[in-house]
Amino acid sequence: MPAQLKSFEASIFLRKYEIPNSPFLAYLSGNMKQLSAKLLLCSALSLLPVRSAIILSEDGYHVYPGDHIQDALQLAAENKTNKTVKVHAGEYRPEAKRQALIWLNKKHDGIHLIAEGPVTLTAANPQLALPADKGYPAVVNHVVYFGDGISSNTLLKGFRITGANSFETRRFTRQLEPDVTILKNWFFYSDGGAIKIFGRSYPTIQNVEVAGNFTSPCGAGISVQHQGFNENPVIIENCLFFTNRTQVTGAAIDLLAGSSAKIVNCLFVGNVSNTGEDVVATQSGERSFTNSGVITIFQNSFAEIRNCTFTGNRNAVDDMGGKSTYQNCIFYQNDLDTTSQKNASRYELNIDSGATVSGCFITGPNLDPKKSISPTENILNPPPPKFDKDFVPQSPEYKNAGYRPTTADHP
Repeated sequence: MPAQLKSFEASIFLRKYEIPNSPFLAYLSGNMKQLSAKLLLCSALSLLPVRSAIILSEDGYHVYPGDHIQDALQLAAENKTNKTVKVHAGEYRPEAKRQALIWLNKKHDGIHLIAEGPVTLTAANPQLALPADKGYPAVVNHVVYFGDGISSNTLLKGFRITGANSFETRRFTRQLEPDVTILKNWFFYSDGGAIKIFGRSYPTIQNVEVAGNFTSPCGAGISVQHQGFNENPVIIENCLFFTNRTQVTGAAIDLLAGSSAKIVNCLFVGNVSNTGEDVVATQSGERSFTNSGVITIFQNSFAEIRNCTFTGNRNAVDDMGGKSTYQNCIFYQNDLDTTSQKNASRYELNIDSGATVSGCFITGPNLDPKKSISPTENILNPPPPKFDKDFVPQSPEYKNAGYRPTTADHP
């Protein structure tokens, strides 16, 4: 190979991975005898792009591919008057192994993090991991972390979040979550592949697609761990949950004990819980969860779930809290079978502790020993909804029920 071509390949490698040190250079340059390593390194470094500075405009901080979103969040945290961060189209992935791609804690309260165009946030970076590594190609526990001290004034809007694969590290916890007064157990690190919400944290999440995430044990999409500080809910609006999987509970959303959420106009399709052994029960000796919903609501937790659609999942909702409300939702054929727990019977709602259910269209069996699902307040075994490509029901009976996209196609 000509020396000039080797030099070019070396500079491309250095630019791509931003590695300005000579061992990598020596590896690539081979037997380039006519150029000294020092001269070649200087040449390569001269071609390295300067990472563009985060741009502050009147409408906020602007982040472009190649920038670090966290840098903009840190700047916005210090700005007393402008707390908007706009992320422009592209894919953003971790540049190092750590607990989260981006994190917001008390100092970041009030920030509006908004996608401008199609923006993907991913946990994966195969260049930082080996195929044999646990969680490959993910290199962060969570894609987005919301910590203690976050109010509903804090907004995450418009992103696609993917790539979580049960990667777990416990390093740099104080950087992620400065508060040391609230207990951080195994679930703090393991749950919430796409989004983790912890402590007194009540963000607003809008128009976000959560797709293709896996965690063990729970909460591949969103894990809410209020730890009893559930006087305010997490607000989840106009969001999509597709093909998320967990080894145990809550493939799409998991409300751990003492948590709360308001879930409005969201769509759940193809999500699967219980893909393997209940590793929590194995360690604790408690009863195993083998037939969970894709939303799991634990004891002392509650949710308001309104105008949502559940279809094609492995069960819809299991609710152990007893205080949740379900209004104008569609539960249709959540009978997806999988190789694990194949013989377990499917259900739409499992509300053995009770709930308030009204205006819902439910096709399929329910587990409702307290008779919370009134046949006069709801439509049981209704006609097929005849979903279109966006899962909007075309049957007129459903005109006030279920999810509707917030786009010009469906005003």
